[in-house]
Amino acid sequence: MRENVRIGRHPSAAPDLPELMGRVARGDQQAFTAVFEAVSGPVLGLVRTVLRDPAQSEEVAQEVLVELWRTAARYQPARGSVMNWVLTLAHRRAVDRVRSAQASTNREKRAALLDHTTAYDEVVEQVESRLEREQVRRCMHGLSELQRQSVTLAYYRGLTHREVAELLALPLGTVKTRLRDGLIRLRDCLGVGV
Repeated sequence: MRENVRIGRHPSAAPDLPELMGRVARGDQQAFTAVFEAVSGPVLGLVRTVLRDPAQSEEVAQEVLVELWRTAARYQPARGSVMNWVLTLAHRRAVDRVRSAQASTNREKRAALLDHTTAYDEVVEQVESRLEREQVRRCMHGLSELQRQSVTLAYYRGLTHREVAELLALPLGTVKTRLRDGLIRLRDCLGVGV
């Protein structure tokens, strides 16, 4: 099958596309100009149907035509027409662009999700917090009644040592001693380093 391309106005002087491709493969720029004129319209049309964005379509069509120039020696006439070969290149490049754009969009979505997710696992945090509270409760039960009252008033209710002493009707020094002894026992029970 011969593919004819018109160069100038005389169809009788028109070489076929496979012959032009052979010349393009050897670096013939005039032959490339003739191939370019024959295939650029169909390439752009095909790429536009895939991409739908005129600016990207023109960019991809240009990439296809540059690839045509660089890889002209790969064209094999026995495998199909020049037009089919070039349109196959164009379709592949357009599909690659769509896939690349989709991958980029997916990456951006994942990055946006990472920006909005918490830096820790809330379930793990809740479980650890609950376990710590249970351990503190268990250790608090290991204190004497006076130590437990002093620690609860000072550290859970936020009272000062003087207020704890007044509330329990005890000397300030006694309250301080109970708090110190209670905290030491809690530290040992909880396994907290000094």
